[in-house]
Amino acid sequence: MTRIALDPFVRDLDGESAALRAAGPLAEVELPGGVHVYAVTRHAEARALLTDSRVVKDINVWNAWRRGEIPMDWPLIGLANPGRSMLTVDGADHRRLRTLVAQALTVKRVERLRAGIEALTNASLEKLAALPAGQPVDLKAEFAYPLPMNVISELMGVDAADHPRLKELFEKFFSTQTPPEEVPQMMADLGTLFTKIVDGKRANPGDDLTSALIAASENGDHLTDEEIVNTLQLIIAAGHETTISLIVNVVEALQTHPEQRKKVLNGEIGWDGVIEETLRWNTPTSHVLIRFATEDIEVGDRILPKGEGLIISFGALGRDEEQYGPTAGEFDAARTPNRHIAFGHGPHVCPGAALSRLEAGIALPALYERFPELDLAVPASELRNKPIVTQNDLYELPVELGCPFGGDA
Repeated sequence: MTRIALDPFVRDLDGESAALRAAGPLAEVELPGGVHVYAVTRHAEARALLTDSRVVKDINVWNAWRRGEIPMDWPLIGLANPGRSMLTVDGADHRRLRTLVAQALTVKRVERLRAGIEALTNASLEKLAALPAGQPVDLKAEFAYPLPMNVISELMGVDAADHPRLKELFEKFFSTQTPPEEVPQMMADLGTLFTKIVDGKRANPGDDLTSALIAASENGDHLTDEEIVNTLQLIIAAGHETTISLIVNVVEALQTHPEQRKKVLNGEIGWDGVIEETLRWNTPTSHVLIRFATEDIEVGDRILPKGEGLIISFGALGRDEEQYGPTAGEFDAARTPNRHIAFGHGPHVCPGAALSRLEAGIALPALYERFPELDLAVPASELRNKPIVTQNDLYELPVELGCPFGGDA
């Protein structure tokens, strides 16, 4: 089996995903830093593995970890071994931690956030409208980033004053280009910042999920301080990164498919269809790190060996022709059915999926209603991915907004 090295600079994600699919349902890959794992690249096999109890999150199962081959300054160590949270435990411990988060993110509770999301969206659009006419705007920085970060921060009780530091640390946390000598300090700084937030909520609780986690720990649910801090970090990280990429990727998809954009703006295709197709075709999460096999597992005609690491390559399996047919590589906002698994599957499906869909479902129609003449300010071929092997994340999305409401400037 030929080993495929994932490009740390993510210069051709589509080509890399195609190569992974061509390698079969299970591919050998090399992560940045020379770490060898396996990748599941097909939809059906990924669904099966995501519900297979023989695939666990306990890093101590990993042969390479037990042999001491994974250094603590590996740029992806924070994703492979982020500390004890629902991301790293299975079974009863996973259910205990996940239940507390899921109770705060039920569809009904998320729906109650609608008014606040609409207000934040409108405020961001007002800021965009106040920018000098004719000047290109980085839509990612000015619109796609502030909304999810403000929403998840309000949900978790994180002060806006901490946003600049969070942005700086998460840039390093996700990047494969963070110098190894900076990794331990970056991890320590993240821990210090989130510990400070938790300590502040313990002293002055509010109507937020962090306070709820602290209260649960004091009422018999036995959450440790480490679990609370790591859960807060996990939710903040996942709760804004995925939605930022989703919003950016939808805009990119619509601007490069003008016929479909016209149908969306005319109401012939619904925004739900646009969002779901983007999640499949240009998924925000390219790879999820890492799970571990407790025994040899058959994956199609291949074997995932006991003790080896497994990543879920959502960028590859989202265009699997065996699942989506011969048009799997095409963007089709009217595609039906569209049973993708971009938010995961089974007991570990992302608990924030409903919130991400709600934010995108509010922000995107409002953006195009306010700026129907919006267009890319550079050719799509010039858009560049950041060096993040787990996230499908552009450096920036330069656009020309045109006249608000399509009227005169």
